[in-house]
Amino acid sequence: MSRESELLVLAEAAKGFMPREEGLALFGHALELGARVPQGTWLEVGAWCGKSALYLGAAAEATSSVLYSLDHHHGSEENQEGWEHFDSALVDPADGRLNTLPTWQRTIAAAQLEASVVGLVGDSLIIARHFAQPLDLLFIDGGHALDVARADYAAWTPKVVPGGLLLIHDVFSDLADGGRAPYEIYVAALDSGQFVDVASEGSLRILERAH
Repeated sequence: MSRESELLVLAEAAKGFMPREEGLALFGHALELGARVPQGTWLEVGAWCGKSALYLGAAAEATSSVLYSLDHHHGSEENQEGWEHFDSALVDPADGRLNTLPTWQRTIAAAQLEASVVGLVGDSLIIARHFAQPLDLLFIDGGHALDVARADYAAWTPKVVPGGLLLIHDVFSDLADGGRAPYEIYVAALDSGQFVDVASEGSLRILERAH
């Protein structure tokens, strides 16, 4: 089995909410971008346990790029106790809060991707204010509360370079199928005139910065 195939198998098996077809699309578009612009700087907002970081990390490794995987690792609203996506196994007994960082670290280490995937732990907006590096790829899959998603969009999309990719997860044309926030920032990106649609797979939307 090739290294690339091995990583994709690990990604499919990792804990997370991304369907295989969407993960493969994430990988494929990142790989294509990395072949065109090698040694790129990529960032994902919302890492959870590392599933998407494996798909993106496989492409990053293949193209000598680096993925910054950003999360505070305490879960979004929909991950908390009493909500649909709560996982009691991820609760830290020391303080009773969700903590996905140990699982994320194990996921990246087991895949031997620590040279291509760098964890950023903290608040998205604080880190954005101090992150000066332009981005060739931005993947937004953070909190789905409307104010959180809008803030992530406003903080990070100005850093995407012309020709760079903006990928947004959990975008549903029928809002009954999912949260409204990812759809709203997707529409905002198109309405800005700065991004154009490239492709879609399931709830994943791929856009390119035009200028």
